[in-house]
Parts: sequence; structure tokens; C-alpha cells
Amino acid sequence: MVIKQQVKKYPEDEQWDMVIEPYNNIFDLKLKDVWQYRDLLWLLVRRDFVSFYKQTILGPLWFFIQPLLTTIMFTFVFGRLAGISTDGLPPALFYMAGITAWNYFADCLTKTSTVFKDNANIFGKVYFPRLIMPLSIVVSNLVRFGVQFLLFLVVMLYYGVKGTPFHPTWAIALFPIVVILMATLGLGAGMIISAMTTKYRDLAFLITFGIQLLMYATTVIYPLSAAPAKYKWLLVLNPMTALIETFRYGFLGRGSFSWVSLGYSCGVTFVLMIVGIIIFNKVEKNFVDTV
Repeated sequence: MVIKQQVKKYPEDEQWDMVIEPYNNIFDLKLKDVWQYRDLLWLLVRRDFVSFYKQTILGPLWFFIQPLLTTIMFTFVFGRLAGISTDGLPPALFYMAGITAWNYFADCLTKTSTVFKDNANIFGKVYFPRLIMPLSIVVSNLVRFGVQFLLFLVVMLYYGVKGTPFHPTWAIALFPIVVILMATLGLGAGMIISAMTTKYRDLAFLITFGIQLLMYATTVIYPLSAAPAKYKWLLVLNPMTALIETFRYGFLGRGSFSWVSLGYSCGVTFVLMIVGIIIFNKVEKNFVDTV
């Protein structure tokens, strides 16, 4: 029996829905592909929620419980025992503001820093714009930030009704910019670390407690005005310091707001994002061979 195989010849002008090509430019983000895969982005965001809170009793209530418990602990340890200044604000309100802002940045950085290692199996089996993964982390964390921010507003309302002397300022209009900077800073630094963890797994362990140590070098548990003069310059070098101070100044009217410091944070964020894009696109080509 003879089997004849018919070979279909396609014309040269055949139209294709998708053409997968190697990266030729390390600055090419494939943003058009990212937009086409936006449904995948939302699916990954939903996956993060389901996988994180699956088989938990309290579920999404952990959004509220975590910052509440942290605020109570900070109030007791740093407010009552250590007696650290809170710029005249109630300790709970002061710490809630810092924790809300810091948690968003820390979550973006921590989870983005292991995106290659955690998703190596998916990356090696199917094509999609790799930038979708870190973007989905930033978006899912933004939802958590939104919930915790609502809790912060409730605490503000509570102390406002009690007559606590604080007042929002014009800097509250900078809130969207502060959120974007926090997300971009965490994304850029996370992509750099993620690319490095493909070869050096120790960085994954370092970032876990390193982010906790970095919090103490940021004005989360103390105001910049209370820092010793000889160490203040170290805190100013931390780009998150200006963002948290701007956040507090905008909503509570307390904090060391400075256009120079905010501009410095913008510059550091921009540089880290550019470097992160370059390294991410470069490592993306062959990271499967090393993970």
C-alpha cells in the first residue's frame, strides 16, 4: 500500500496571526504583545489570589489582619517601650501609614525577585511575553495595597472624629505618582535580582531577610526628623524614604517633604527600571538552561 502525502504550499503573502522572533533589541519590551496577552495578565493575577489564600480559614481577611497586627506590635515595641517619636501623631496612625506604603514596595520586590525561578516550568513550555509575569505581580499587589489603604483611611477617619490634630495637605495630589514610583522601584529592582538568581540561588535567601533589614533604613518606624544628623544622609540615600515621607505629608500633614528628595527617588527609580529591563531581556533568552 502506497501512502501519498500531499504537501500544501502556502503563498508568500500568507497572513499570520503571530510571528515569534528572537529578541534583537534588549530595550524592546514587546508592549504590543503584552497588550494582546492582557487576558493572561488577569488570569495570573487571579491565580495569585487563589493560590495564596487557598485552604486558609480567614482568606482575604489576611489583607486586614497583617497590617493591623504589625501596627499593634510597632505601637507597643517602638512607641511605648522604645519611646520613638512619631512627629506628634498617634503611633497607630503613624505606623499604619508607613506599613501600608512599605508593604506594597516590599511585596513587589520580593515576589518579582524570584519570578524566573518560580515560573521556570511555564517559561520553558509555552510562549508569551515574559514581562507579563512581573507585571501580574505588581497588579495583584496593587489590589492588596488598595485594601490596606482603605484600612488606613478608616484609621484616619477614626482619629479625625476623635479630634486628633492632623490635616491632609496639597501633597495628597502626588499620591498616584508615589504609588507608581513604589511599583516601578520594586519592579525594576526585582527584575535585576530575579535575573541574578538564575545563577546565584543564594540571593533568593538574602532578599528574604534583606528586605526586613532595609525597612529599618527607611522611615517606617520613625520620622526622618527624629534621625540623628550624622546618619540622616544614609536614610536620604534610600529612595523609599522620600516616598514614605511624601505619603505621610500628603495624608497627615507631617513628614519631611522635599522636592529634591522626591526627584532623587524618581531618578533612582528610572535608572533601576532601565537596568532591570536590559538585564531581564538579556537573561530571558537563555535562563531556562541555567535555572
